[in-house]
Amino acid sequence: MTISIEKDIKYCPHCGGRLEKRYLEGKRRYYCPSCDRVIYQNPVPVVLAVAYNNKGEILLVKRGVEPEKGKWSLVAGFLEMDESPEKGVLRELREEAGLAGKLEKLLNVYSQDSKRYGSIIAIAYIVKVDGTPMPGDDAEDARFFKTEDIPYLPFESHRKALMDGLKEIMKNRTP
Repeated sequence: MTISIEKDIKYCPHCGGRLEKRYLEGKRRYYCPSCDRVIYQNPVPVVLAVAYNNKGEILLVKRGVEPEKGKWSLVAGFLEMDESPEKGVLRELREEAGLAGKLEKLLNVYSQDSKRYGSIIAIAYIVKVDGTPMPGDDAEDARFFKTEDIPYLPFESHRKALMDGLKEIMKNRTP
């Protein structure tokens, strides 16, 4: 379930006081007059893996959950509390594809608006993997694709990361 502060939260998460909207710091924000706090709405951090094998094939997973259930995507997931992005992307790789990987590079950071989660910050890494993928907890399938066979990815941040990642992977594979 997605929580929208507009629709679902009416009370302060700190003291339980009723929230109101005020013009603060240059924009309308939720404010709690009971405990004198601004309630900030922050983007959700997500990690992405542009994971590839020795053949230069790209690992994709078929999503087993919404949004975009049944469509292919990069290995991705929400960063957990007290988890570094590096550990998070390797955890997602294990959970979604049953693979361990070696981080090669922080690729880029992308922002994306999501109907379901609001603003997302996607932190993408290039990851080298070995082995045969096995779909995990929220994936219907996991497999490697030749670059010319990669299907359409429904998330803008995944498409951008894939394009940037392919450029990096090809640059490093060329003698």
